[in-house]
Amino acid sequence: MSQPPLDTIVAVATPPGRGGIGIVRLSGPLCRTVAAALLERTPEPRRATHAVFRDADGTAIDDGLALYFPAPHSFTGEDVLELHGHGGPVVLDLVVRRCTGLGARLARPGEFSERAFLNDKLDLAQAEAVADLIDSGTELAARAALRSLQGEFSRRVHVLVEGLIALRTHIEAAIDFPDEELDLLADSSLRQRLAALQEDSARLQAAANQGRLLRDGMTLVIAGRPNVGKSSLLNALAGFDSAIVTDVPGTTRDLLREHISLDGLPVHVVDTAGLRATNDVVERIGVDRAWEAAAAADEILLVIDDSAGITREDLTILERLPPGPPRLLVRNKIDLSGRAAGAGDGEHGQEVRISARTGTGLQPLRALLKARMGYADGGEGEFLARRRHLDALQRAHALLEQAAAQLLDHGAGELAAEDLRQAQLALGEITGEFTSDDLLGRIFATFCIGK
Repeated sequence: MSQPPLDTIVAVATPPGRGGIGIVRLSGPLCRTVAAALLERTPEPRRATHAVFRDADGTAIDDGLALYFPAPHSFTGEDVLELHGHGGPVVLDLVVRRCTGLGARLARPGEFSERAFLNDKLDLAQAEAVADLIDSGTELAARAALRSLQGEFSRRVHVLVEGLIALRTHIEAAIDFPDEELDLLADSSLRQRLAALQEDSARLQAAANQGRLLRDGMTLVIAGRPNVGKSSLLNALAGFDSAIVTDVPGTTRDLLREHISLDGLPVHVVDTAGLRATNDVVERIGVDRAWEAAAAADEILLVIDDSAGITREDLTILERLPPGPPRLLVRNKIDLSGRAAGAGDGEHGQEVRISARTGTGLQPLRALLKARMGYADGGEGEFLARRRHLDALQRAHALLEQAAAQLLDHGAGELAAEDLRQAQLALGEITGEFTSDDLLGRIFATFCIGK
């Protein structure tokens, strides 16, 4: 793993644009030097100090507050200087230019958090939680991200790793000291410990999947032939009139996207053009985009007009839908058909009966969507997780099961020990204990500048 750098970085830590307050942040060994030149003194540690920010010729750039955090008691573990001034982009640029003139360099995206990781102030899962907390789209996601930042996810991973290490120690001792006649297969506690580890791993996977849903949400594509109520359904789910609704077929000609929350689960809803053959060039492009969106969806809602029943056109669309994403049949317009609202199994799989116009049946639809995505009802996640975390957990769980088979079915202690070692490495990728520099670069490049 890379060694912590020795230079000093600077960046504007507040969003671009004009505002009441703007913050310039520095980290590195030159913070005291910059403070002495810019502020004409070094602020008292961890106390907000009023100061005038001065240019090289002594003229005032801004008037604000300075905060100095000596190493190692700072976010990055290095000397950190924060300059709180007025939030005009020109003023902030002048302050940054003064800092670079004093030897600092412009920070890369995420470099402050990267330094916190390299200086052991945060592990990798906690560092990622910083960005996730900033980007949280719902209240529940923000709370889960904060729990990750406070170390809840890492703690759960470390508990599993400690169990793996203890099991590896037991098995490898039996391999290294055969004269002690440690019969692994006759050890009843070994089976119990293996089973307990597998259960813990499965529970952690389930919790991480919930956290991944809170972070990434789901992409829901609404598809169907024209005039079945797709745009009305989008409006009903969004809670406002996002899409134009008319009786004219082909009103929606392009993808229309809205971000909504289902009890804390972020959902990216995509309304699509009515799927039909058409000679209209613009509408045909919209239909092609609708098929592309359906192929990339986490879930497809195939909407039909229940007052007309399932038509030949509906069946053609159903047969042509991409095989990957799961699909849910939505029988809309039950206010016209007289069918009762609700959900259940139908001839074409799971279906739900609603009226997008009146709102009848929308709650069963929301509940069914959450259940199909594996989102726990009530929804408060224990921590936030990313897809790479899930991948590492899945690999670790598969290796754990493989180790159990090698040991209990074949008596192959050496192979079981190696599988457990590989499982430990996979879990170490989550917290950054076993992580390549290339992966670190990709992760921190997604952060905003100044964080």
